[in-house]
Amino acid sequence: MSTEFRCYRCGESLAALTLPFSRRDECPACSVHIHVCRMCEFFDPAAVRQCREDDAEEVKEKDRVNFCEWFKPRADAFDPQRAQQELKARTELAALFGEGEEQAPGDDEELRKAKDLFT
Repeated sequence: MSTEFRCYRCGESLAALTLPFSRRDECPACSVHIHVCRMCEFFDPAAVRQCREDDAEEVKEKDRVNFCEWFKPRADAFDPQRAQQELKARTELAALFGEGEEQAPGDDEELRKAKDLFT
């Protein structure tokens, strides 16, 4: 039985990447690094230092690539509710600064993918 890993940020399948994930691996859709705390099995926002592995060194930025030797990817790292909240916040921020119509190249595609997740 194989586990299908998905990007913690956008939910894109990571099947094209080989296991174990390299420190340099990035999501093919949104280009975030995969070897990050938020993608790890030991990541727990309610735990001390947000990590359930007592021997792991503390990593301050949980969504930045790191050298943690305890990293073990988890299949359920993608949280659709969190992605929806992030999209809403980005939309509100863009509206606040009058950027609703003038999006940067590629933003339309990201917005479409995010909306497709919930339809």
